[in-house]
Amino acid sequence: MRKQLFLLCLLLLVLVLAGCQDLWFSSPQQILVGGVNSQATDQSPSYSGDGRYLAFASDRNQQRDIFLYDLQQKQLVNLPNLNRFDSLQDQPALSGDGRFLVYVSTERGKNDILVYDRQQERSQLLTADIRGSVRQPTITNDGRYIAYETSNLGQWHIALIDRGAKFSNPIPEQ
Repeated sequence: MRKQLFLLCLLLLVLVLAGCQDLWFSSPQQILVGGVNSQATDQSPSYSGDGRYLAFASDRNQQRDIFLYDLQQKQLVNLPNLNRFDSLQDQPALSGDGRFLVYVSTERGKNDILVYDRQQERSQLLTADIRGSVRQPTITNDGRYIAYETSNLGQWHIALIDRGAKFSNPIPEQ
């Protein structure tokens, strides 16, 4: 009788633990609809300061590109003239309202930092004179200041760019 009671208790314990598996062993639910996740690698997420937009890099087009997801509209936003078929775009960061997007690109055959203006639909190269490598750009909420890591001096340092008081004007044509 004791053995049957023990087995019954053990069975109940197993059933209770099996029912709690989702609570203990599952990761938080991900956004699965509207184009955020794909079968390819999706990385480097960055929210705009107002929380409306999420920028990320993805290999979903068979190469590394940047995507922008509007969390209010629940859809991807078109980024004309940002992604190029002949280079990789990676490590995006957004300004507060999502107008400016700073990122790493290989369009000149090496890593460079560019800033994309969504209103003007064009990018501006910020690291034309940097000989070393660059990575991990970030941008202030107002879009004026940009910081990134550079190995220009033989070891990794932080570089700062002040786009000036008129930074919100259109990016000049190149």
